[in-house]
Amino acid sequence: MNCNLLTWTVFTPMAGALAILFVPRENKGAVRTIGTAAAAVSFLISLALLAGFDTGGSASGLQFVEKWDWIPTFNIQYYLGVDGLSLPLMLLTTLLTLVSLIFSFSIEERVKEYWFWFLVLDAGMLGVFCAMDLILFYVFWELCLVPMYFLIGIWGGPKKEFAAIKFFLYTLFGSVFMLLGILALYFNTTPHTFDMIEMARQAAANPLWLPERFQILVFLAFYLAFAIKVPAFPFHTWLPLAHVEAPTAVSVILAGVLLKMGGYGLLRVSYSILPWGFKWFLPALVVIAFIGIVYGALCSMAQTDLKKMVAYSSVNHMGYCLLGIAAVNATGFSGAMLQMVAHGLITGALFLLVGVLYDRAHTRDISAFGGLGVRVPLYTGIMMTTAFASLGLPGLAGFWGEFMAFLGAFQRFPLWTILSVAGLLVTAAFFLRMIQKIFLGPLNVKWSDLQEINARELAAVLPLTALTVLIGVWPKLALDLMNPTINHMIKTLEPLFK
Repeated sequence: MNCNLLTWTVFTPMAGALAILFVPRENKGAVRTIGTAAAAVSFLISLALLAGFDTGGSASGLQFVEKWDWIPTFNIQYYLGVDGLSLPLMLLTTLLTLVSLIFSFSIEERVKEYWFWFLVLDAGMLGVFCAMDLILFYVFWELCLVPMYFLIGIWGGPKKEFAAIKFFLYTLFGSVFMLLGILALYFNTTPHTFDMIEMARQAAANPLWLPERFQILVFLAFYLAFAIKVPAFPFHTWLPLAHVEAPTAVSVILAGVLLKMGGYGLLRVSYSILPWGFKWFLPALVVIAFIGIVYGALCSMAQTDLKKMVAYSSVNHMGYCLLGIAAVNATGFSGAMLQMVAHGLITGALFLLVGVLYDRAHTRDISAFGGLGVRVPLYTGIMMTTAFASLGLPGLAGFWGEFMAFLGAFQRFPLWTILSVAGLLVTAAFFLRMIQKIFLGPLNVKWSDLQEINARELAAVLPLTALTVLIGVWPKLALDLMNPTINHMIKTLEPLFK
């Protein structure tokens, strides 16, 4: 039974945001309670989606579909559905939002506005992953822009206004081209439609369902929007500043969810609807993936600011996702999707842990610490586990996505795949250096009174750490959700990419 579960998942946070508007500004406790409850209910409904999701080998199509006319004059529909691409990312979104809001209880400035914008952002992100009408997809995509602008611009660091404006302009620039691409597709389909699934069906039946040159131009329009979100070189420059200036919980969402919207768009739209454009761009995509992997790792290695180091590592790790997507085989696509989920869990935890340390020490300078392992052993253990996961240690979630992305890409681009391995070595180097400088050696007496991680912070971090270990030990949990859809996507367009 459907019960409109997707609508409830997406709009429960929006309902919570609207309810907060009626709470007096001074009643911060009620604002936090309503906001946390809305995020928790959305998370629980997403678990109901998981429980009812058919993971059978034939379950490659949409499930929990909700479809009715929205603006019939232009054939625009309210069309929601989930499959193996979207459900894992929706689960990641609801979980990260909930733990981020738990961590945000320490926010004291303009609490009502903060929680309102956070919940609106949650609704927008969830909508992106389940909207199957291009106009609805675009509406949710743009809905994420304004809340993130205010969350960085009001509650961020010293350069918050510049970081917020840069994020806004970059994203808006890409969105303009996406809208042009959507309109171009609409006017070149017969009958005119914004239905993403119908377009993908036509492309699977005939990859040249649209002229090759037209597909290339529209692909480039969508690619600009998706590459900025990923962020792929050379559109990555907004990311480190936005991460460093954003409050901790916003950095978690930025890295854990918003970056995944770009990778999801490449699979859902660029590959499925514009296969000839995707094929034409493949040689450039693998080079961009290589640059992201190596350049992101080298930039991280050069940082002395702990948060900036983690921010640049996102450029590196999303490069693995692009490498898996460029493979255009089931192994590569599964690796890219698994890497997106693992990166959301791992980097989300890393940003929370950086925030825990900064709240106590008021510095993120890696060289300012030393020997904290003896002072805060619990925090040290969690941070080391998460760092090892991020550098790709076998047995933790970060390993499997990278391994499968490399395995898939090697079949198509062996040279670029071998060169990309350098990124793994540099990533291991900067995380091990961070562990050595902050946690090992003699205790810096300046931090002799540093407080251990508290219960609220543990409630935010431990679920992410536990899932990092669980997926690392048993990746089949995640792969079973993804593989039927991915295998179907590869099978339908396989002849084109041979």
